[in-house]
Amino acid sequence: MEMGLLILLALGAVLVIGLVIIYNRLVAKRQMVRNGWADIDVQLKRRADLLPNLVEAVRGYAAHERQLFEEITEKRNRAAQAGDDAAERGAAESQLSRPISRLFAVAEDYPDLKASVNFAHLQAELSDTENKIEMARRFYNGAVRELNTLVESFPSSLVAAPFGFEQAQYFEIETSDRALPQVGFGSET
Repeated sequence: MEMGLLILLALGAVLVIGLVIIYNRLVAKRQMVRNGWADIDVQLKRRADLLPNLVEAVRGYAAHERQLFEEITEKRNRAAQAGDDAAERGAAESQLSRPISRLFAVAEDYPDLKASVNFAHLQAELSDTENKIEMARRFYNGAVRELNTLVESFPSSLVAAPFGFEQAQYFEIETSDRALPQVGFGSET
């Protein structure tokens, strides 16, 4: 009888330790997802902060593009209001990327604007920010993949459901590379 009780206690201890390990892995993966989202959010806010300066720089040369400037402002505000829902934010940011790419197409028509040090600096900053958004997106989506795999896998799925661990949404941003400006520092031939 004593041996049976010891075996049951040992099995119970192994089960509790296993549950704690699985729970802690789920917490760690959820934290990675939250950290990844925070990185994306910082970079998207940085991009949003650069846009008014870019619009003002172009406005000085192409004041007749008022509709484009208004569209950028509207889509920038919509993206800011999308919040932390990855699907909604991704769709809003994708919509914002389109007029940004048109803004750079407009700038191509104005050699004086392209030669402006201020515009070149803003263009380089946006390019850097777009690269950082892409890196943050990849990290976030990798963290989401790991969390989702753990939430769906056995035996961790048995721990995930009762403790409220859910799958996270991937962050997809369509046409982000179209908004990425090409910054040239050499002379044109």
